[in-house]
Amino acid sequence: MIKRFFITGANSGFGFAIAKAALDAGHIVIGTVRSDAARAYLTSELPGLCPVQMDVTDFDAIPDIVATAEHDFGPVDVLINNAGYGHEGVLEESPLDEMRRQFDVNVFGATAVAKAFLPRFRQRRSGSIVNITSMGGLITMPGIAYYCGSKFALQGISDVMRAEMAPFGVHVTAVCPGSFRTDWAGRSMVRTDRSIPDYDTLFEPIRKARLEKSGKQLGNPDKLALAVLELVKMDNPPAQLLLGSDAYQLVSDKLNRMQEEIARYKDLTLSTDG
Repeated sequence: MIKRFFITGANSGFGFAIAKAALDAGHIVIGTVRSDAARAYLTSELPGLCPVQMDVTDFDAIPDIVATAEHDFGPVDVLINNAGYGHEGVLEESPLDEMRRQFDVNVFGATAVAKAFLPRFRQRRSGSIVNITSMGGLITMPGIAYYCGSKFALQGISDVMRAEMAPFGVHVTAVCPGSFRTDWAGRSMVRTDRSIPDYDTLFEPIRKARLEKSGKQLGNPDKLALAVLELVKMDNPPAQLLLGSDAYQLVSDKLNRMQEEIARYKDLTLSTDG
């Protein structure tokens, strides 16, 4: 069955991989970019794609852009909320303005795009929303507090969105990738300058390892794209889908630790009733 995809951030990373896989499978793909240069690159690399210029932080413009896209290319079946980036920095060292920017893109931008589609999907009683979160929306690591915070937020919003849209036949899944060979840890990452030596011992090895690993991660973006295409075929897709063996292991370990901690403090937890 041919579907129409609307993919944000389609010119690189997961967005590009999913766009290419969807086109190769015969689907119609509308891909968003932020600049003329990105648009030219995308149409050159994926000539079958329908490009749309959109900045996900221009919240007021999004509904009209979505309306125009559906008018020009037809009703969308699948929204892939992919646009986002990573911020790296010790929390104490990182300015709040960098957190605002991180949340504007990763949380408010993704939510604004989803909200532009919700009434359309609800009225049509069909549609799929795939919010690209991260294993960092379920676990945390030192040095990426703003990023993890944004992905935890999108994870929670996705869960609520799923419950609210289920009565209308609209599926919502948070896709939670582990480490993949994208530019997330390379040129796309915003890094706060170091300023407090007390954090050197903890954080400098983490930053160095992340830079050295960039481009060599186990995860293959093309295989992630194929998994997403399988996901949107499902009649009853999961609330979240972990992708990557590292995501599976790290999230499983976190859940086991949480269960143990909950059990350990059960008496104190229950002591507040009555």
